[in-house]
Amino acid sequence: MTHDLIFDFAPDRAKGTLTIRREFAAPRQLVWDCHTQAALLDRWFAPSPLTARTKSMDFRPGGHWHYAMIEPSGKAHWGHATYLEITPLERYSTRDSFADESGAIASDLPTATWEVSFEARGAHTLVHSFNRYPDPAGLETVLGMGMEAGMVSTLERLDALLPELDAAT
Repeated sequence: MTHDLIFDFAPDRAKGTLTIRREFAAPRQLVWDCHTQAALLDRWFAPSPLTARTKSMDFRPGGHWHYAMIEPSGKAHWGHATYLEITPLERYSTRDSFADESGAIASDLPTATWEVSFEARGAHTLVHSFNRYPDPAGLETVLGMGMEAGMVSTLERLDALLPELDAAT
């Protein structure tokens, strides 16, 4: 990670919310594409040493992203995001859930609403994610699963990918 870039990971345990702010040294269009295109998400959206694999994606309001984070052993951890609202280049929101390979939502794990915005800051982009869990226990569950370390590692992978993609454009 480039240490002079903004990174905030701020859970509000009483409210069951999590705010993540992360700055990237790349233009907004490229950062947006990395968050909204399956082929690019598959290159970074999992903490090391896991890898991401999209099973299906339909990026539109009412559409979804069904994906897995895969351990080196091959064990898959499935997720499902339903897109609620999309304003191209500016923001999108999802209902993000744990799932199984068929896309069935896991009823024993929390579902969160993610509101993700993209702010151009010259040659940089600030991504702001506000995540709302149904209750404080849901937030505690994902924090206990290592969400902070997982997000740090995942976003560092995006950091590493962006210069390669930017050079190719």
